[in-house]
Amino acid sequence: MNFSNIIDPIKLEIFKSLYRCVAEEMGLVLKRTAFSPNIKERRDYSCAVFGKNAELIAQGDHMPVHLGSMPMSVIAAIKEQKMLKGDVVILNDPFKGGTHLPDLTMIAPVYIGKNTKPSFYVANRAHHADIGGSTPGSMGQANEIYQEGLRIPPIKLIKENQLDKDIKSLFLSNVRLAEEREGDLTAQIGAISTGINRLQEIIARYGEKQSLAYANHLIAYSARMMKDRLIDLPNGTYYAEDYLDDDGNTDKPIKIAVTITIKDDVAHIDFSGTDKQCSGPINAVLAITVSAVFYVFRCLLKDSTPANAGILEPITITAPLATIVNAVFPSAVAAGNVETSQRIVDVLLKALSQALPNEIPAASQGTMNNLTIGGINTLTNQEFAYYETIAGGMGARPMAPGLSGVHTHMTNSLNTPIEALEYAYPLRVRRYKLRANSGGKGQFQGGDGIIREIELLSPAQVTLLSDRRKFAPYGLSGAEAALPGKAYIITNKGTENLSSKQSIKLNKGEKIVIETPGGGGYGLVKD
Repeated sequence: MNFSNIIDPIKLEIFKSLYRCVAEEMGLVLKRTAFSPNIKERRDYSCAVFGKNAELIAQGDHMPVHLGSMPMSVIAAIKEQKMLKGDVVILNDPFKGGTHLPDLTMIAPVYIGKNTKPSFYVANRAHHADIGGSTPGSMGQANEIYQEGLRIPPIKLIKENQLDKDIKSLFLSNVRLAEEREGDLTAQIGAISTGINRLQEIIARYGEKQSLAYANHLIAYSARMMKDRLIDLPNGTYYAEDYLDDDGNTDKPIKIAVTITIKDDVAHIDFSGTDKQCSGPINAVLAITVSAVFYVFRCLLKDSTPANAGILEPITITAPLATIVNAVFPSAVAAGNVETSQRIVDVLLKALSQALPNEIPAASQGTMNNLTIGGINTLTNQEFAYYETIAGGMGARPMAPGLSGVHTHMTNSLNTPIEALEYAYPLRVRRYKLRANSGGKGQFQGGDGIIREIELLSPAQVTLLSDRRKFAPYGLSGAEAALPGKAYIITNKGTENLSSKQSIKLNKGEKIVIETPGGGGYGLVKD
């Protein structure tokens, strides 16, 4: 029987769930076995299943900024390493499919029976709380990638089921909190093993031919859904632009511009007019830009549509080289993954609001408010490195207000619970509440941001990497923008405001306060 020519809708749904569950279970294993609160509590990780040509088949409900960019890492691994059965490749190089250096990606081939080539690949990506570099947490102000930490090309961490101890030793010798890093690496390896086992079980039950055929059918189905959705959009050209506050080195705003052209069942996304790459760390590599496009257009589809390679099939992207959306080596890129990605989404949605005026929400907070605090715990004399992204307001929607105090768009993480934070680090949370009336006013109110005040119980280096302090999240359809964010420190000398991108040493008893932006409002207020 030729399964490639027969598509059973019931089996299609079964395989959609099967492949997605593989990715979800990989994520559960990673979360439950990781050492760091950043992975265990915040769930700053992603897992996915790929086909033999690195095409995305299924992903878990994890981090959008990871998932849309991960195929480029798999392609790089396939290109640079001949992966045999039992091999696991590790990489974090942003110029080879990575996002930023703290995000470590592991990739492994899945061999079926006596096949001489892999039938699938499984991969996961996890944000490690430190990857070396000039500041604890590896998310500081930098002028080139060498200052941001250890850069790893696609190399084999495991060769035919044997861990390369030399590579592990080299890695652990160049990062802070080596024991925690080793624990998180081991959790990633465990998740890879789970993915391989589950795919082999699927093949054993349904057969290789049928399983591979339905993986392809799922991709083709998503492509059809995307094309049908594009046909629903009015043909036309839609332009928008927005700005990042600055790059942290100068006060100059950074423009991101996009032109979306819709013609029948295809779309072209053109970032021409976007500013050149800069000296600060807000440069985004191409993988980030592709990831943002993937996310935004996935949002136009029904939840039931599989999130796979088919979504980008009818979409082409132009991102001029050496710009803020397609940076080249050796640019600093730590914030491109977390800040520039959010602004790319804001610009894409702003352009699409012209085509779909009654469907697109106003701007959400538009920043991840990256906060890292690291140093030596004076009580234990041990290193610590705390990293967190802080939630804010969601943009109001055409028929409903925005949610308050949530992570939006390219981040799908959680907050670090106060109990976990205070247990793991020499820190005390003094305030954690919604920032009242920070959402934009309109017929529907934007969501409110958050106020988070943290007291240091040991001296430490505190680094803030954020945005939307100068350019507030926009409202739509006549509504007001949200309040921009702000940050300041409280010392015995009083209060001192911080810039959006700053690193400062604080003493025991001093506090940092982050007030995150709200979301823009939607619609004119009715009398």
